Amino acid sequence: MAITATILLVAVVSFVWNVVPAAITALGVALALFLTGTVTFAQAIAGFGDPIVLYLAGLFVVSEALDATGLTAWIGQLIGARVGGSRTSIVVALMLLSAVLTALISVNGAIAALVPVAVIMATRARIAPSQILLPLAFAAHAGSMLTMLGTPINVLVSELAVDAGARPFGFLEFALVGAPLVIGVVALAVFLGPRVLPERTADGAPRDFSAHAATLAREYAIDESATALGAADGVTEFVIPPRSPFLGDHVYPGMLTDDGELIVVAVRRADRPVEHADLRVGDVILLRGTWDALARRAGAGVLPVDDPDRVRRQPARPGPRAVAAGAVLVLMCAALALDLQPPAIVVLVAAAVLVALRVITMAQAERSISLPTLLVVAGMLPMSTAIQSSGIADAVSRTLVERLGGGSPVLLLAGIVVTVLAMGQFISNLATVLIVAPIAASVAETAHVSPLPMLMAITVAGAAAFLTPVATTGNLMVQDPGAYRFGDFWRLGLPCMMLFAAVAIGLVPVIWPF
Repeated sequence: MAITATILLVAVVSFVWNVVPAAITALGVALALFLTGTVTFAQAIAGFGDPIVLYLAGLFVVSEALDATGLTAWIGQLIGARVGGSRTSIVVALMLLSAVLTALISVNGAIAALVPVAVIMATRARIAPSQILLPLAFAAHAGSMLTMLGTPINVLVSELAVDAGARPFGFLEFALVGAPLVIGVVALAVFLGPRVLPERTADGAPRDFSAHAATLAREYAIDESATALGAADGVTEFVIPPRSPFLGDHVYPGMLTDDGELIVVAVRRADRPVEHADLRVGDVILLRGTWDALARRAGAGVLPVDDPDRVRRQPARPGPRAVAAGAVLVLMCAALALDLQPPAIVVLVAAAVLVALRVITMAQAERSISLPTLLVVAGMLPMSTAIQSSGIADAVSRTLVERLGGGSPVLLLAGIVVTVLAMGQFISNLATVLIVAPIAASVAETAHVSPLPMLMAITVAGAAAFLTPVATTGNLMVQDPGAYRFGDFWRLGLPCMMLFAAVAIGLVPVIWPF
């Protein structure tokens, strides 16, 4: 117990300190537990073969497919064109969209897809992006409680419930608390947001590419049909840098590049189009071709003015790849809801189908998988095992039962929820739940109550990581685009955290009785 507690304390300090990468800390935890004899070799590496790791890897690929095909950006643009220009309508629409997307593709995927859309909508409406982006992130946290897909924590607690002798949670069962959380967070953002959120605009915010084709046509004095942006192909400006291998090459509109993948649409020198040119440093060439070919060209002797991948993700309408991605997502959700196969298998099949249909390339799929996240999960799972096997879970549960169990199981629940809320503001909510979940299950067993309310309550509390930017990746993703400072998060985050605490302690035991 002493060894496990010491390793856990060092891990928590490392997570809070945030100097050592979280993945290295997690791997160090697994290694330390094994070297001290706290867990066996099989237990130390069991996390790497755990279904939750495979599930999460597949989900990264599905999220990338929805984002890379422009489907999520197109949905955002469609909603943006219909909601009007008031702050309230934009905030409500984006928060609801963020919650729904999170329920289908994960918090990080939804936020990554919607941040550029939100900044553009705010700019058009003359609203500071800082008034919109934090509510967007908080809505994603609430939306993670709508379905099993919202966060890996949902799958984890469902598996722990089975291990504790109870039934698993259903695919849509999380929505019983998720729906009130979404409604409450939206209400708080609408009524409190204007008073507590700053008015700032970040440098280098995402650009609006809706008029990009017309802008290029005007600057190069060519017809707009030559600069049209489609789902499969488009145009990109490339600057000739110093020491480029293309210096001195003779180029003209209509010629093909050496590999035959791209065609030269126009050439510009000193801010004016030219018909022929022997390339010099600073010349700009406008190339047309497939988005994949344009992306491969970027950095290969030329520098893109605008990232082809960023322009590509804001289509005028969804193309065949986006339709295919949406269809695969619907089928995946249906299979998960009907419990046709284990969640990890369903998500991995969906990811494989997306690659097989060429919705995304294998390289895109590989890049989309966040290895640090998988390492944190795999590395911290042995800690959950050690907390149980070393006797810490039993000791903590006995203490909680002796001190709080005499009055009501709700007091036990409140003690666990407060613990998760405190830890979750400084370390990963996934790591927090991995640490506390076995204790919660042990508390339920010691108190002779159902583990379901305990596990659902810590799931809700784990999603309430609102007070600091380091609490979740989603908070970090909006910090720079929203120009937020460390102290900006708690002003709206504290009321949201109190809402989550009230739901975890007050509503959860009503829906899942002890």
